Amino acid sequence: MKLVHLTRLFLPLSVALVCAGCLDSGGSGGGDTRTGRINYQGLSGLTYTTNSQSGETNKTGEFRYHPGETLSLKVGNLPIIDNVPAQDFVSFLDFQPELREALKTPGLNETGLKDHRPVELGLILNNTELQNRTRFLLALDWSGNVSEGEGIDIRDRVVSQLNAVINDPDIPDTLDFSVSATEFAAEDSPANRILQRICFYPEGDRLCGEPPTEEEINAAPPRPGNEDDLDPNESYQEDLQSLADRIREAVRTLADVDSEQAEAYLKRELASISRHYGRRYFLKAYLASHPASDTDIKTVKVQQIGGEPELDEIEAISTRPNDIAVNAWSWQTAEVEYFVDGAAGGESEILINFRPEDTYRWLTKQIRVIIE
Repeated sequence: MKLVHLTRLFLPLSVALVCAGCLDSGGSGGGDTRTGRINYQGLSGLTYTTNSQSGETNKTGEFRYHPGETLSLKVGNLPIIDNVPAQDFVSFLDFQPELREALKTPGLNETGLKDHRPVELGLILNNTELQNRTRFLLALDWSGNVSEGEGIDIRDRVVSQLNAVINDPDIPDTLDFSVSATEFAAEDSPANRILQRICFYPEGDRLCGEPPTEEEINAAPPRPGNEDDLDPNESYQEDLQSLADRIREAVRTLADVDSEQAEAYLKRELASISRHYGRRYFLKAYLASHPASDTDIKTVKVQQIGGEPELDEIEAISTRPNDIAVNAWSWQTAEVEYFVDGAAGGESEILINFRPEDTYRWLTKQIRVIIE
């Protein structure tokens, strides 16, 4: 029985894409070359190009770029996105211009402060193109199950098979991620026709073969009841039926990656990126105390590890304004002013909310102020 994966197409290793084991396969320009990353945990095996750089994303999803450039990504020869602004982190939400625009307008959290997370959540739950693209990329992961703390692992073997599949004139060499979720995940959809012809097992694995036919199964002898009568060189009906079932179960489709899995993955990655930005900033002190008689204006400053903070916006509130009142704030100096307005024994937390200039994300730091 010839071993292929639900197709008669052979895929020798010679057609596999060879990664140079590097981020960058060359390009013009020098100077301020930076390293960006696809999502937080990464997405490996993508071919990337910017205006000056090209290469393949590594295990942590990294790529190189110069400030002001745009990024295009492919899986092998299959386009994923074009002309996305290159930056430190490029999430799947950044792939679509209308989502990038929506993220510029924050929502509000339970404290009334500006917050990007409600907007992110709304886009995750309600944008079909985002869901379709995420499900397809998750389906290309070698294990088929991207857990917390893991990135998407698209291996050379998968890429080489995908390229061979889309070279078939009966298979489209592009995907329309903007169609409805039902159409995109239909059994005979272009995305599923590609996935069904990729084997996510090592070359030569029996699960990459064509399943035994009913004729072959029926022509085989039944398994003897006595173990001593088993012939190790014989394929029995039960063995062939089990192999056929396992091969069919090994065929991957979008049904193996549902919307809930896509949503969970996107939430994890976006939360990790926000935490990463948050770790860059700090307050010099997170606790202050002042006598009730000291009503002078006090200042607390947002600081950045390794440099001066460069903010686009800032705001602040006191959780107990009758004890500690916020006077003013300034994004230019990254400072918030406050003063004591209550009696001894009172206290409050000041929530300082700000947006760095290189991201749409709002970060919050807090200082506890006690009145002595």
